[in-house]
Amino acid sequence: MDTLLNPPGFLAKKRARLLGIDCSLPILCLLVAIAMLAIALVLPLYSLLSKSLEDRHGQFVGLANFRAYVADPSLMHSITNSLWVASLTTLIVVSLALMTAFALTRSRMPGRGLLKVLVMGPIFAPSLLPAISMVYLFGNQGVLKDLLMGHSIYGPIGIVVSMSFWCFPHAVMILCTALENSDARLYESARALRTSPLRAFMTVTLPSIKYGLISAAFVVFTLAITDFGAPKVIGGQYNVLATDIYKQVIGLQNFQMGSVVSVILLLPAVLAFAVDRWVQRRQVALLTARAEPLRVKPHRARDWSLLLLCTPVAVVILGVLGMAVYASLVTFWPYNLDLSFNNYRFDLMDGGGWGAYFNSLQMAGWTAVIGTLVIFANAYLVEKVPGLGPLRTLVHLMAMVPLAVPGMVLGLSYIFFFNEPGNPLNGIYGTLAILVLCTIAHYYTVCHLTLVTALKQIDGEFEAVSASLKVPFYVTCWRVTLPVCLPALLEVALYLFVNALNTVSAVVFLYSSQTALASVAVLNMDDAGDIAPAAAMGVVLMLTCIGVKGLHWGLSRLLLGRSQCWRQARA
Repeated sequence: MDTLLNPPGFLAKKRARLLGIDCSLPILCLLVAIAMLAIALVLPLYSLLSKSLEDRHGQFVGLANFRAYVADPSLMHSITNSLWVASLTTLIVVSLALMTAFALTRSRMPGRGLLKVLVMGPIFAPSLLPAISMVYLFGNQGVLKDLLMGHSIYGPIGIVVSMSFWCFPHAVMILCTALENSDARLYESARALRTSPLRAFMTVTLPSIKYGLISAAFVVFTLAITDFGAPKVIGGQYNVLATDIYKQVIGLQNFQMGSVVSVILLLPAVLAFAVDRWVQRRQVALLTARAEPLRVKPHRARDWSLLLLCTPVAVVILGVLGMAVYASLVTFWPYNLDLSFNNYRFDLMDGGGWGAYFNSLQMAGWTAVIGTLVIFANAYLVEKVPGLGPLRTLVHLMAMVPLAVPGMVLGLSYIFFFNEPGNPLNGIYGTLAILVLCTIAHYYTVCHLTLVTALKQIDGEFEAVSASLKVPFYVTCWRVTLPVCLPALLEVALYLFVNALNTVSAVVFLYSSQTALASVAVLNMDDAGDIAPAAAMGVVLMLTCIGVKGLHWGLSRLLLGRSQCWRQARA
């Protein structure tokens, strides 16, 4: 009866009026959000797909470009090469990450805090830096080249090792989260049944974290198959899809074939994303309201065994990063090992000099500020605006697209879309604005999901109570929603800044002489044979990210101490 008297559309409008929101305002905001996401994602990708079906003169040729690609054996080998190195990297990384995450969460081994800090080290470095470090360690004049027993680091070995190093922290974070959410009652039952630790691990631990394992595997696989930095620096003649795109576009100026390779690279990333989404839908809650938190007790044999197993991981991380720092200070490797800062005189090298570094700082800063504000506004529209279900769902679906789009594919699509003379936005091509827009779009999904999760934790009654007191919704958002979401906002800002500073694949096609970036300068200096200066620039980027992380920690303590006092338990 109530439905007949009050149709659903009427109920949505009634609720909107109760919350003090004019119905036209959220509709307008959602339409603006859809338009922004369409410009940043959908239309450029459509331009890329269209270009793959055209010839050099812009005439439609259907699948002729794809047939030409399949007919070229050297190009076809890139597909199998990419799948092989990505699969092997995934196997290595997930295995090591599971051991490390288990040691961090299920033991009381000495040095856990130090290991946790070291594990996050690679995430602050550009993906090219570990590859450069591998050259100094295992290259033709490397200090440890004899360990390869005659094999060359330039090829699949170097690619897999470099990408494993760079992807490792991402898998550890996912698996640590999965292992921390466990029900202690399951392990108590296993002990009561006198189950051996190995059997308990196989029958209790692994089943409880299987979805975390699958997610970690797909994240690492996607990162590995789309990475451009490591294959470019240390891949040698071993071609993969990411380097093929670069060679077709930069080397041969064959944009049509570059778009074909981009579409092919897009397929495994989309497939991995789709399977991961399907698996997560099947996930059930293993941590119920009756669950008891797992409290790990000291166990001498287990703790010291895990310490012995994790020590090589810590040594490798320190060795790779330490070698990069050392190589950046050596005067002339390997003939003059005197330490100096000559390699940091970037203005004397190809790549943009110190100006490229300051351009990167500016781009990363704008990306963090603008990206955080825009993504929060769109997440707020998706989660907190009443009614308008189809529009909110469309915004959310469009926000999930970047997770399945490799950076090089997105960057190339920006060329086709924004460099079109008839495009009203053509003016931003070659400026810092397009770099900021592309970087925000590239890392949009993770930030969107983070902020949506934070907003879901805020009860809708806050808005209802504010409306009953005749407080406008934007005042409630400023005084309640923003302070509560401040920890998530700071994490998103840091995530955007660090990734913007280190990104290569998304911007390698878009920078100009006036907007050269430090991460691309590392690539250009390496191409020019200035490997030590390239390592120096990579070290500068890594130290900058570590410094920003320290600033983020101090700012978080200051701001959260003032705005999050309500979270602290009363004495």
